[in-house]
Amino acid sequence: MNKINSTEELKNPKFIKPILINYSQDGMTKKWEAVISHDSVAVLLWHTQKKAFILVKQLRATVLNKNKTNGMMYELCAGIVDKNITNAQIAKEEILEECGYDIPVNNLEKISSFYTSVGISGTHQTLYFTTCDDDMKINGGGGLNDEEIEVIYISLEDAKEFMFDESYQKTTGVMLSIYWFLDNKQHLIY
Repeated sequence: MNKINSTEELKNPKFIKPILINYSQDGMTKKWEAVISHDSVAVLLWHTQKKAFILVKQLRATVLNKNKTNGMMYELCAGIVDKNITNAQIAKEEILEECGYDIPVNNLEKISSFYTSVGISGTHQTLYFTTCDDDMKINGGGGLNDEEIEVIYISLEDAKEFMFDESYQKTTGVMLSIYWFLDNKQHLIY
């Protein structure tokens, strides 16, 4: 069973940096607590043979801390921008690590980029789309080291119901990208 054992003040953070922002708005001096964190990439994968979206399912301690009973999240394959390579190259690496598919970088199509967590960090995420098939599968995925990532296939028939079924905890990126797919990639469905 997953549970929060304790929380404590972070003394030497590895991936984030808590800060106090002092700024002016309409002549008034204001303060805002924030966190500096890495930007990220995320990828909507469409399996052409299975006619299904590939998502990942993993425990997110922040969600478990919030609702106390379930921290498992359905997400796009994603990763932080923490290397001096292109966002597309990072996306390719994350697809291989998390889902087990070896996708050529030039097969990645940029959907859009946007800001997330704007009240606390204002990180920038670049969203990609690509297709894959069984011939591109070279390992089981699951992430690196101590990551426990489950690869999930959501059929096209189940996608709309999945998007709005609140029993599946998911990110807004999942919903946005599936809507984008339904609006822009109809030719891949048939």
